[in-house]
Amino acid sequence: MLSEPLIAATELPADIFRLGNGLTVIHQYLPATPVVMADVWVRAGAIAEPVEWSGMAHFLEHMIFKGTPTLAPGEFDWLIESRGGATNAATSHDYAHFFITTAAQYLGDTLPHLADLLLHATIAEDEFVRERDVVLEEIRASYDSPDWLGFQALSESIYQHHSYGRSVLGTEANLMLRSPEQMHRFHKHYYQPENMTVVIVGEVDQESTLNLVNKAFEEFTQPADLPPVEVKAEPPITAVRRQELYLPRLEQARLLMGWIGPGVEQLSDAYGLDLLSVLLADGRSSRLVRELREERQLVYDISSSFSLQRDSSLFTIGACLEPQHLEEVEELICEHLWELQRTPVSDVELKRCQRLLCNDYIFSTEAPSQLAGLYGYYNTIATAELAVSYPSRIQCLKPLDLMQLTQQYLSPEHYAITLLKPITEDW
Repeated sequence: MLSEPLIAATELPADIFRLGNGLTVIHQYLPATPVVMADVWVRAGAIAEPVEWSGMAHFLEHMIFKGTPTLAPGEFDWLIESRGGATNAATSHDYAHFFITTAAQYLGDTLPHLADLLLHATIAEDEFVRERDVVLEEIRASYDSPDWLGFQALSESIYQHHSYGRSVLGTEANLMLRSPEQMHRFHKHYYQPENMTVVIVGEVDQESTLNLVNKAFEEFTQPADLPPVEVKAEPPITAVRRQELYLPRLEQARLLMGWIGPGVEQLSDAYGLDLLSVLLADGRSSRLVRELREERQLVYDISSSFSLQRDSSLFTIGACLEPQHLEEVEELICEHLWELQRTPVSDVELKRCQRLLCNDYIFSTEAPSQLAGLYGYYNTIATAELAVSYPSRIQCLKPLDLMQLTQQYLSPEHYAITLLKPITEDW
């Protein structure tokens, strides 16, 4: 049974429907676009795991593709690729999503198989053991990445209570203790219609899409119970949390600084921090790049990033540099934050940053895959209509808004910092 659209097409280029079983469907018809993107988003990321089951959501992403009672392992990939399509998946703290790109004429031949995998994953013990070795190797490989080690150490320092501090990959020790039966329980608990959003974007009409999705996503299993999952709020950082890691084979030092930002409940603040990230370290005209790299030549590279997350977001500044410049660069970054707290940015600088962000948004919404990802992401952590409000909210920000946001979220006295240093003969 289908309902009327929840959101008018005049507000969102796509229509949103809720099926009788609670599944959300987002559809956008793109004429003269023979490629269709089918993207299924599930509120079953790493924060949904019991603490002792860390890594389960990502491991399940792998196991989803290992077959069902009607699909042998590897058969799904063959069915997609033999029709010229492609498939992949990803897991984050807030979600897992699975997608296929295919020609419009083959959507009816491919989407039902994706639904079969998501609803009826076998999770056979022999495949579980084999794929666990793949995941364990992925974890071991991450230990060889200085950037991954630094970011994970920073995340753990920032999020000392919230699950965002845990690695999405989990740990070797925890994964070795998990069983196929536990994964079945996790799957049956979360892969339910009220937790899922199916996004279809491309040259396929609405009626055909809804009929196809309604039929493909019809037979859900009964939910299963899980051990208690407690998501703790992260208190503010009230001092400088400093840590140093010494790594072999590290050619340049790394500096990573981080602050806790707002979640989706304060989206206007989040958009403002996104703009501040561009102002500080995005391109040669940004403040930190211009002074620390171009003028003073203290860093080889410096960048800033704002990551929107459901419960609380993460603002980071990272630099690659020689170890002897670490202290000076940290001080100069803090000086720039003090300046932003005390002096409003100029209208010229603000408009430059707004223009960059709005142009990036336009360029990131040109393809069916980009649109499907945008709608699915926002509908999973908040609501899909927010996906199209980004440019107008960015344009509404004023110099005093940025000053207030810096004062509220980017303290030069309260942050976490992780320093990666090369091991030398002197140490």
